[in-house]
Amino acid sequence: MHALLTQDHIDAFQTDGVVLIKGLFADHVETLRAGIDRNMAEPGPYAAENLKVGEAGRFFDDYCNWTRIPEFEEVIRTSAAAEIAADLMGSSRVQVFHDHILVKEPGTSKPTPWHQDGPYYFVDGTQNVSFWSPVDPVTEASLRCVAGSHKWDKPVLPTRWLSEENFYPDEDAYMPVPDPDAEGMEIREWEMEPGDAVAFNFAILHGARGNEAKARRRAFSLRMIGDDARYVERPGRTSPPFPGHDMVAGQVLREDWFPVIFER
Repeated sequence: MHALLTQDHIDAFQTDGVVLIKGLFADHVETLRAGIDRNMAEPGPYAAENLKVGEAGRFFDDYCNWTRIPEFEEVIRTSAAAEIAADLMGSSRVQVFHDHILVKEPGTSKPTPWHQDGPYYFVDGTQNVSFWSPVDPVTEASLRCVAGSHKWDKPVLPTRWLSEENFYPDEDAYMPVPDPDAEGMEIREWEMEPGDAVAFNFAILHGARGNEAKARRRAFSLRMIGDDARYVERPGRTSPPFPGHDMVAGQVLREDWFPVIFER
């Protein structure tokens, strides 16, 4: 087990689906800031502005850039994230799925909508983990996760953040997006220092408050998969789509695109 972890971390991740890892990227904060700056200056094909006309602030996100942004690749390959992912998942090996940055400039009141990541992805399995790490101190604009939601019987309907349209046509396979505050669900959120990380399962319902502070809120996310991850067909175009992947249902994700970066 990595020195940053205790058995309590692993138990919490398995039971609640979410846990805080203090200082996971503490030695890599400046590198991540430089990578985010580069990403915002040179957006990739999936970059998005998530505010409607007239909404204040700026909410930028982009993903799948680690192979072209050297700062992200350095952190992915040299940080403790892959080993800690293996510990949390109980997996003998770890593949990179993708990276994601989310930037809320000061005065951005729009919250990140409640959602589960898993329904957007073309990967199935229980051994997975997403790390969400701010590179700025976070108080009110922290990530919010519903404990235990990875064990719900039905996945939550994925929607498009800006248009609020359903992502897939088959609504019956999904439950409506709940309102965890109104429904009294157990929400986990933490004040975080740069380099701290929330680790959560792809099936955890999560969102984030708007950024009403006078400082930026920049966050780096890293998604990783373990032994039981397999390609699965979805009823529409997934996000990320990874066009031309040529995988078939039940296949381990191709290692030339999703490399193994840790193995016991």
